[in-house]
This record gives sequence, structure tokens and C-alpha cells, in this order.
Amino acid sequence: MPKAFPKEFREDVIRVYKDSDASMAQVAKDFCISPSCLKRWLSIDERNSSRSSDRAAPASESDALREANKRIKLLEQENEVLRRAAAYLSQANLPKMMYPLVRELAAKDAPLRVPVAVTCRVLNIARQPYYRWLKCPVTDTELSEAYRANALFDAHKDDPEFGYRFLVDEAKEAGEPMAERTAWRICSELGWWSSHGKKRGSNGKKPGPPVHDDLCTMTDKHGVTRHEFKAEGPNELWLSDITEHWTGEGKLYVCAIKDAYSNRIVGYSIDSRMKSSLAVAALNNAAARRRIEGGDVAGCVVHTDRGSQFRSRKFVHAINRHSMVGSMGRVGAAGDNAAMESFFALLQKNVLNRRTWASREELRIAIVTWIERTYHRRRRQAALGRLTPVEYELIMKPAATQAA
Repeated sequence: MPKAFPKEFREDVIRVYKDSDASMAQVAKDFCISPSCLKRWLSIDERNSSRSSDRAAPASESDALREANKRIKLLEQENEVLRRAAAYLSQANLPKMMYPLVRELAAKDAPLRVPVAVTCRVLNIARQPYYRWLKCPVTDTELSEAYRANALFDAHKDDPEFGYRFLVDEAKEAGEPMAERTAWRICSELGWWSSHGKKRGSNGKKPGPPVHDDLCTMTDKHGVTRHEFKAEGPNELWLSDITEHWTGEGKLYVCAIKDAYSNRIVGYSIDSRMKSSLAVAALNNAAARRRIEGGDVAGCVVHTDRGSQFRSRKFVHAINRHSMVGSMGRVGAAGDNAAMESFFALLQKNVLNRRTWASREELRIAIVTWIERTYHRRRRQAALGRLTPVEYELIMKPAATQAA
């Protein structure tokens, strides 16, 4: 029984066929599938679309009218909350606190009484803290915090060059003793800094530890260590990385996997979010397509950078499930994955930066079409003897079989 193509690959083929003016035979040839296979995929897609549209139809007009009335009433309440919130926050003499507004909107004598649950949902605040505040609007802790902040503000106003450590001593003399950590927190939240300024450091984030050793390094006769991205046959060394690009709907992320033997993109995944599932889907698609072509991916080295998606448990488990070997470069060293960076540079110049993209779907179709039609089958590479990646694999595969 023939093995099934990945679901994401089938959906991309259908998108390209529907978006382009090419014939069914031409699209099938570009993606190395038969026209009958593409025709079957299109019929299945049409049946699924018709079923989903039938399920989405309303049960009856009365139910639809009832739901519309509920929705209209809810929209009126949400509009009232937003209108009152805008007016409430525009008054400079009032504190920027939402709980009094929630109480006013829920009052019995309000013109349009809005339930507490609706107001809290629109303003994105929790209900339990609101009910606790309703029992005790001003707690002893908040009152003590206000006195401490007032003492720190007076000391900062008198001596703007003082930092929070000096302000603690001044506040203590004014009758408001506190720990240095408390003074730092109050000054940080309110933006009271010394007039001398402060040196801004990094964001404080440390790179995560590598989950694999770097298997693509070699040392020459002069003792210099450098990376070598070469393979004697297909499915020996794969390279992977993630790139992103803006569209009118937001960012679109692409995770691609390249075979170092023929520079062919053996698998890719495209999504609106950069999660570990993006890298896992790309690896699964690459393994599935290589097995359909009769290849064996067991023992293949998958080299990546030290991104969180490639260090995730899901990606490590996917590598082990396919009997592959992981490899990982250093932090902030683009040369450790230079071969993959060169492909993304080509994608950037030939597709991403050519024009502005209104939607993610539009950019997705353009990326898939360029990879499958142009990069794989039309763009000749000097490193491959002026052959395309597909031609190189077709020509070199018989030679490798004879040599074996």
C-alpha cells in the first residue's frame, strides 16, 4: 500500500492549484505527483468543504433571531462599558482604577445596567479581586504603601540625584521606614530614577543549554575549528532553521529543512505562530516525503541552532522517533548554520522582499510555489555542477547505486 503524503503538503498543493492559472498536469509535475492524485485530492477537499458549510447552517430562523437579539443586547452592554471607561480614564483627577466603574455600571439605578461579569470580561479584569475590593475598598497594606510612596516622592523631589538607597534613609527620617527592596519596587513602578541616569544592560535572558552536541565541526591542520556542511549521499545531513516575515495580518513563520547533499528542501512547515509544533511538523513532513521516495532517514544528522523550538521535548522526541541524530550550534553564531542561512537569504530576496503581502495565505502560496517550482526545478546551482536539486538527485542516485 503506498504511503500517504503529509496533510500540510496536500493542502499546499491544493492552494497553489486554486490560486494559479496553471493546468492540473503542470501543477502535478511541479510537485512530483500524478494528475490523478491531484484530482482525487481536489474532490476530497470539495466534499469536506460542502459538509462543513452544511453543518454551519442555522437550525431555524427563530433560533437565529433569538441568538441575534442576545448578541445585540450583549454588544450594547459592551459598548456602554467601553464608552464609560473612556470617559472615566479621561479625568485626570481620578485614580486609574476600574473597580469603581464596575460598581457604577452594576448599580440598580444605572441607565443601562451591565452585569459585573460582562464588565470584567470587557475590561479584562478578574471578578474575585473586585468582590474583595467591594468589601474593603482601601486595605491597610494599600494605605501603608501610599504613605511610603509619598515619603519617597517628597525625598526624590528635594534631591533628584538620589537613588533609591539614599531615598530609604530620607523616608526613614520622615517616619516611614522600609526595606531597600521595597523602595526599589515603588520607585521602579512609578519611574522615579536618579537624575544621573542608569546604565541599561541586556534583557537578562540567558540562552538555554544545548540538547545535542555539534556534529558538524572539523579541525584543520592549523588547529582552526570550522563547520563543514557536506554529505556523501542523501539523508545523511539535514539543516533546519526558522524565518519570519510581516504581512497585513501579522507575522508568518517558516521552518524549512534542507538536505546538505543536494541542497533540496525536503520538508517545511508554515504557520502564524512560532511554536515547537512548527519545527516538529517540518521534521515529520520531511521524513514522510523521503520515505515515500524510497529513502531511509534513520541515522540522519539534523543540525539546528539553539532556538527554543529545536530544544523542546517535542522536537527531541520527534528526532528519536525517526531514529535520527541531533546536532546543535552555538548561541549567536550565524556561521554555525550558514548553509541554511544562505537559503533563507535567497527566499528573502526572491519572495519576501519583492513586495508587501496583504495576507498570510497570499505569502504562503508564494513561498510554496517558489520552493517547489523555481528553487527545486529551475534554479541551477554552481555547487551542484549547474544542476537543479531535483536533477542532481535523479542523476547522482543511479551512480551511487552502481557504486554500491
